[in-house]
Amino acid sequence: MVFDFATPVERRHPAEGWASQKWHRYADDVLPLWVADMDFRSPPAVIDALHARVAHGVYGYGEVPATLTETLCQWSANHYDWPIHADWQQWLPGVVPALHLAALALTAPGDGVLTVTPIYPPFLAVAERTGRLPQQAALATPVSSDDRWRLDIGALEAAVTPQTRLLLWCHPHNPTGRVWSHGELAALAAFVERHDLWVVSDELHCDLLLDEGASHRPLVAAFPELAKRTITLWSPSKTFNLAGLTTACAVIPDASLRKRFAQAAKGLLPDGNVLGLVAAEAAYRHGEPWRQALLGTLREHRETLAHRVARWPGVEMSPPASTYLAWLDMRETQLGESPQAALLDQAGVALSDGAAFGHPGFARLNFGTTASQLEAALARMDTLLAR
Repeated sequence: MVFDFATPVERRHPAEGWASQKWHRYADDVLPLWVADMDFRSPPAVIDALHARVAHGVYGYGEVPATLTETLCQWSANHYDWPIHADWQQWLPGVVPALHLAALALTAPGDGVLTVTPIYPPFLAVAERTGRLPQQAALATPVSSDDRWRLDIGALEAAVTPQTRLLLWCHPHNPTGRVWSHGELAALAAFVERHDLWVVSDELHCDLLLDEGASHRPLVAAFPELAKRTITLWSPSKTFNLAGLTTACAVIPDASLRKRFAQAAKGLLPDGNVLGLVAAEAAYRHGEPWRQALLGTLREHRETLAHRVARWPGVEMSPPASTYLAWLDMRETQLGESPQAALLDQAGVALSDGAAFGHPGFARLNFGTTASQLEAALARMDTLLAR
């Protein structure tokens, strides 16, 4: 089956007038490469399943169907070599709510919530929003484009305190695109046990490993001793471009931990999104051919971007091994304190500001768009960055 990742889809001015954060936050002459939202139509099987559900005409309170939990069990076994059980699954409307719920369920006011930077911005807001103590440790920064971001256990040891109770972890990593090595994860697992921490492992981008033949290994699958203290977060939202359907799953093997998490959610979250649940099942059940085609497209776009960055003095990029997001070190350019603002104002290209991720002077670029739209944006960036 042939899937179309080349034809632009009108999102700025669709006939129906649907609003899009990505395409409507900025002026009409700005090309958006910022929020993690691809410009590709979702898999045909998902669209067909949604059509059928919408045609039913009744959208009352739904339940998580056994067919969905069974499908995710099969996906995990087939893709991650991790047999999970249906009753480990807690479906909820998004990963960001799950981060906050974990802090409420597993920590007390004043406890420390630790994460590593740079990191997806909502991680940095969890502690403050829940009345906890924010704690951060930096990754080891690459020294050249041939290097890569690395986990710095020394930095984590320097940041942890007796108040630290929860580690928010991202695997694979957003925004750097790192796929952590087994050695790094082993050191992390030992750190977690040494300090008796709870862990939330955000594995949202785990089905977007870009290197040929790469496969994801969940943190708990690699280190089963962490199962009693770990919540794993998955979602079809990034892989299959379903973010607006707000559906995610917390996989929690430990029964007591699962109970604590579920109790914290009561009264704070709505029931499952009936369309999101339908889309998730269709994606996991029938979306694999589409996913493989998507990965081929993203590999091509990653190569295009790497060649372009090589022409930009003062810009460094460690090519991402996962996601459709590139993390650009722009501190040595002439764009000032906020390269993102300069590119927006002077080139009409919207990236994500690295300051929101804890790293000013960096910017995150979303290459999950058509080749023509990517090229148009990169050509604009050339006007400020190229030799």
